[in-house]
Formats: sequence, C-alpha cells, structure tokens
Amino acid sequence: MERTGPPARFTGLLAALSAALLLTGGLAASAPSAAADDTDLARNGGFEAGLDGWSCTGGSGAVVSTPTHGGTSALKATPAGSDNAECSQTVTVKPDSTYTLSAWVQGSYVYLGASGTGTTDVSTWTQSSPGWTQLTTTFKTGAATTSVKIYTHGWYGTPTYYADDLTLVGPGGDPVAIPATPTGLRAGTTSSSSVALSWTGSTGAAGYNVYQGGAKVLSVTGTSATVTGLAASTAYGFQVTATNSAGESAKSATVTATTTAGGGGGGSGLPTHALVGYLHSSFANGSGYTRMADVPDSWDVIDLAFGEPTSVTSGDIRFSLCPVTECPNVESVAEFKAAIKAKQAAGKKVLISIGGQNGQVQLSTTAARDTFVSSVSKIIDDYGLDGLDIDFEGHSLSLNTGDTDFRNPTTPVIVNLISAVKTLKAKYGDKFVLTMAPETFFVQLGYQYYGSGPWGGQDPRAGAYLPVIHALRDDLTLLHVQDYNSGSIMGLDNQYHSMGGADFHIAMTDMLLTGFPVAGDTTKVFPALRPDQIAVGLPASTQAGNGYTSPSEVDKALNCLTKKTDCGSYATHGTWPGLSGLMTWSINWDRFNNGEFSKNFDAYFGG
Repeated sequence: MERTGPPARFTGLLAALSAALLLTGGLAASAPSAAADDTDLARNGGFEAGLDGWSCTGGSGAVVSTPTHGGTSALKATPAGSDNAECSQTVTVKPDSTYTLSAWVQGSYVYLGASGTGTTDVSTWTQSSPGWTQLTTTFKTGAATTSVKIYTHGWYGTPTYYADDLTLVGPGGDPVAIPATPTGLRAGTTSSSSVALSWTGSTGAAGYNVYQGGAKVLSVTGTSATVTGLAASTAYGFQVTATNSAGESAKSATVTATTTAGGGGGGSGLPTHALVGYLHSSFANGSGYTRMADVPDSWDVIDLAFGEPTSVTSGDIRFSLCPVTECPNVESVAEFKAAIKAKQAAGKKVLISIGGQNGQVQLSTTAARDTFVSSVSKIIDDYGLDGLDIDFEGHSLSLNTGDTDFRNPTTPVIVNLISAVKTLKAKYGDKFVLTMAPETFFVQLGYQYYGSGPWGGQDPRAGAYLPVIHALRDDLTLLHVQDYNSGSIMGLDNQYHSMGGADFHIAMTDMLLTGFPVAGDTTKVFPALRPDQIAVGLPASTQAGNGYTSPSEVDKALNCLTKKTDCGSYATHGTWPGLSGLMTWSINWDRFNNGEFSKNFDAYFGG
C-alpha cells in the first residue's frame, strides 16, 4: 500500500501541464505587474518565527536551520503513509483581486497552491529539485471571496521536502478580528466515559477548540462536542475558545461535569487484571479438545469459539459443540451447560465469540441485523452466557467509498453491526459483557490509512473496526487487539514495529491508550480508551499463530505499560497500572504448551 509517487493517472496530466507552462514561458513570466497597494500577505513566510501561522497535517512539519534559502530558518515537512505533509495557512484577501503566490522549494514532488479562491483553485509543482527552485502561480479571487488557503505539500511515500520565503502578493483584505469568547458553555448528557458539551457561537468564528483541564482535546466547527475517553465517577472541567484566521479567543468560563459510575460495559465483575482465552468448543484445531469443566481457574473470561453464520450475509448465527468424530472426548450439551454454570459461580465470565477466521459476517441489510440479534440472543439464552465477543475478520468489515469519518459511519455493515450490539446491550443490561478481538489491520493501521483513501485504491478494510469501537466505547468491556498474524504497523513514533517482541505490544497498546489521528487527519482523532478496557492479545504458543512472544518479552511489555520500565527505544505517552491484562489464542493451545502462558500471567500479577 505504500506509494512512491503520484498515481499514474496524475503523472501524465502533471507532465503535460508542466510542458504547457514551459511553452508559455512559465508561470512567473505571465504574472501581472504589482500594483501600488499590493503587499505580501503571507504570515511568517520565511519561517523565522517557527511554525507560527502555519498548520501542518499529522505533525509533519518542523523548522530547521539548514538548508535555508534566505534568513536562518526554513520549513522541513515529511510525508508519511496517507499524509502528504501539507502545511497551510488561511489569508485574508479582497474579492475580485489578482494575487501572485511564490515559494522557494527543494525536494521531489513538491507542490505550491491556493484553494478557496472563489474562481479556479491553482497549484504548481516540481518533480525533482535537489537545489532551491522557485515555484510561482497566480489566481483571481471571486466576487465574494475574503479568504483563501495557501499551502505546500509533498507526495505519499516520498522523502522530506523543504520550503522557504513563501509570499502572497496582492491587495490586502479587510482585517479580520479575533472572535469573541464563546458564552453559555453547558454540559449535557454524561456517561461513564463521556460528557456532551454545547455553547453559544461567536460572530466571525471559523471553529472552536475544547479544553479539558487546560489542555486542548478537540477542535470542531459547530457549537457542540462530546469529549470521550474519560474515567468513571470523575469530575472534569471544560472550557471552549473560538478561532479564525486572526487567532484564538480567550477561554470561556469553566463548566464542571462528573461522569457516571460504572464503565467497562457496566457491572462486568471482572478482576482488576483479567486473563481472557478462547476455547475451541466447536472444533479441535490440532491442539485437542478441552472440556469446559477442565478449563484452568486462571482464565477469567472464556470465549466460546465460534458462533458462525449460516451464510455470509444471513446474520443467522449458530453454535454447536465439536462433533464426536473430531473430538472424541467432547462432553454432552447438558454437561457443557452445567460446567458453564460452575465457572460462573466461581466468578468467571463465559461469552459466545462470533466470527473467527472462517466465520465471515456481513450485516449488509436491516433484516440481517435483526436476525443477528435474535439468533445471538438465542445462543446466549440457551447456554446461559454472560455476553458477546466480536471477532470479525477477513472481509466481514470494510468501508464503502466516501465513508471517511469514523465518528459518523455510513457503510451498512458498520452501521448495522453497531445497531445490533446496542440492541443486545439494551436487552441484557449493565451486566452484559462485550469484548472485541480485531486484527491490527482493522485498528492501528487506521493511523496511516482509513478505507479506500483520498485517491481510492487502498484496501477498504483498513481501520474499519474504528467506527465500531468508537460507537460502542461506553458499552465496551474489553478490547483485545490481536497483536499477532500481523504485518509491520506504524506507531505514534512514526516508526514501523514488527510482532514477536515487547516493542510491538508496547507500541500497539500505547496507540489505544493515547488515541491517534485517523489517516493522519488531526481533525479526526480516535480518542483514547480507558486502561481497564484494554487487554494485550498474544498467541499462547508457536503453534497458535505467527508472532509468538516469549514470557520474558511479555513481562517487558507489561512492565513498560504499567510501570514505565523495560520500555526499550519506544517512549510511551503514559503509564497505565490499571491495564486490564492479557488475551490469548487459545486456552487449548496453552494446555498443549503445558500452560506456559497462563502460568506466566498468574506469576506476573501474583494470582
């Protein structure tokens, strides 16, 4: 999925454009003469004041002292993943006026442009410039245009580029005043992990920043927002400011709101540090069949693998015990149910896990959604289970083209799954245990890629679990991402991390506990989950899956995440002693491996 240059369909067009410009003497030659009232309107175009006035996507920009074209500073910006390292500012202009935009750049595939002109947006570029090269373009504003965005950017998968001495020459627009401080900030609906806020807007505001405890946590364009990722039964103070191209207002008066009690999917009854394991109940899988009554006491959550659909799109989920021909020691259904009750009496939770590698589930219609609810309810009721584990893999979840905001999904398979789970939670109440076991491709990869991407062509499954997790975060007991059977994934340090050692689990878990911009878009940040909602997912043995991690490396990962020791080269964004624990595939493979995984967990947490 890595891009090394512009897509082929753009390359020819851009080359033709460059040739046309050369034939006409270039953009600079056709620029109009400056008028007497023209001035340079770009703010800090030489980057002598750092990034003041500039906004760079995904934290891609920095100011350096070498190389520079003029003065002592220049912009250095580095594309990463689906982020093209755009650095921009909004400038006040006059309607029906002509402007010349110019900058000195260095690097490969460097672009300079203006958008929101009210006429024809413009851009120019250089394919390769090992030394400083000047880019210039002109545009005319529309009859009602009072501001434009000017920008530089690179290209996906290309190296760092540099820019300096950027100017926008033309008649100055009427000054824009910083908007007044918003008023009427009030708290609305609260949950165990979120607070809804609303306020009265300010004239001239282009957006608003929400502050929690003095730190900015959200940027929105409307006059309402919901702050998530909060702790239960905790008081928080919030403020809001108004912003536009002139700057940011003072903070509003503080409003205090207290989250409700509970969290972690309600009264889940899990211990502070839980061990989650999958039990091969409907198949043997080479590890041998383990009867429910023989599951060791180490396991706090037992996921029955698997409930599977009658067809991919039916939503009709069925579950049955392993056939005696495959599992000669399988117990009877009555014995199985009795053993479940005994485990529950000992404080264990037993869930039905839906999906798995072979159980593709696509709730593409409301009929399939409703069938899913009724069939899963039947399994839960028949076996007396505590809840549901969602283990959708393969092609169960993907995003339709144009579905670009994880906070407001529109793809039917996503929307219907969220609705179905909310219905189940409402039916069974606060005691309902909800867990999820997505692969890294569907979660952490969303830091770089989301759906089919801005140009199309990406895998539409990238990050597809994010809208489900986000919509259900107040109902979610545990998220245990599978840190195995995974390719290398970029962490918040913008470095790639590979499975099999402590580093991978530290980096992947840190992303969930810190939050991250989805596809590098800082206006679409996936909020952090609570530590008690996170368990680290690992294979129990080398036979169980790719990415086996030795007990000593598992201990290092836990030390780093809960104590901030043994962290290696990765710097976490916090310390989380309340991290829930570990998940493994599987209880059967752990028994096959003489209980190495569960014994280490018990030893680490003193169980």
